[in-house]
Amino acid sequence: MALVLAPADALARNLQGAAWMALAMLGVAVNDALMKLVLPDIGMFQAILLRSVFAAAAVAVWLRMRGQLRPPARQDLPWLAIRSVAEIGATIFYLNAIMRLRLAEVSAINQSLPLLLTLAGVLFLGERVGWRRWLAILAGFAGVLLIVRPGGEAFDPDALYAVGGMICFGIREVVTRRTDPQTPSLLITFITLLTVGTTGAVGSLIEPWSPMEAWHLTALVASSVAIFVCYHAGVVAMRTGEIGFTAPFRYTVILWAIVLGFAVFGEVPDVQTLVGAAMIVAAGLYAFWRERRVGRAA
Repeated sequence: MALVLAPADALARNLQGAAWMALAMLGVAVNDALMKLVLPDIGMFQAILLRSVFAAAAVAVWLRMRGQLRPPARQDLPWLAIRSVAEIGATIFYLNAIMRLRLAEVSAINQSLPLLLTLAGVLFLGERVGWRRWLAILAGFAGVLLIVRPGGEAFDPDALYAVGGMICFGIREVVTRRTDPQTPSLLITFITLLTVGTTGAVGSLIEPWSPMEAWHLTALVASSVAIFVCYHAGVVAMRTGEIGFTAPFRYTVILWAIVLGFAVFGEVPDVQTLVGAAMIVAAGLYAFWRERRVGRAA
């Protein structure tokens, strides 16, 4: 009986992880659009601080109600410290990217992250990858180069902000897998919000504080909800399902980015961006399909 139930249980957990990942990507797209709206009027660190304060306050109340507002386990402290530094870097890089680029471009570059995670597994975790998945990784990064266009007349140096954010996100995801499963996911979300908010507070001491209107506050409150959904759902997804199953659902953010970019900002991705995004998605889906096939054969 156990042999029959085990695969079904694994599938259920993978489906849950996939649903959480899709929800996280919706939070990413909505947060990106809201921050792109307010950042031209207020400073980046001011926006980071206010967004983090709103979200952290709500999460703290929730943790208190669940009796989980406590220091993390000692063995988790190094991983949470590395994760927080990566999250700070990702936030700064990513917000600079969405201020300067179209949402679809930023999202497409960031969605090479699953391929980066596969590469990280080879380099740092001793995982084995066959030649087909190596070709998929190379094709995915070729898609990134098609979007970034280094060395050409159309090269936009601001695209490097998106690349830097993608690398920081990769570090964050790998480190998340190292935390103790007994540490509540909501607590990790709260710690992330505190560290990112502290960065916003320090930056606000240097960056001039801008006056705000009611719609700015409304957008930041909505952004705090979206970023909470992004942080928490992403943590739960990484700790619930297998990376190979849940990671491809990251690509849903590209669709949301195209829709929101057009509806809110009138952005229309050019042909090279669409082709590069398609290459990234196709390479990532093939890499994970191949990984699952090899796993079943083993």
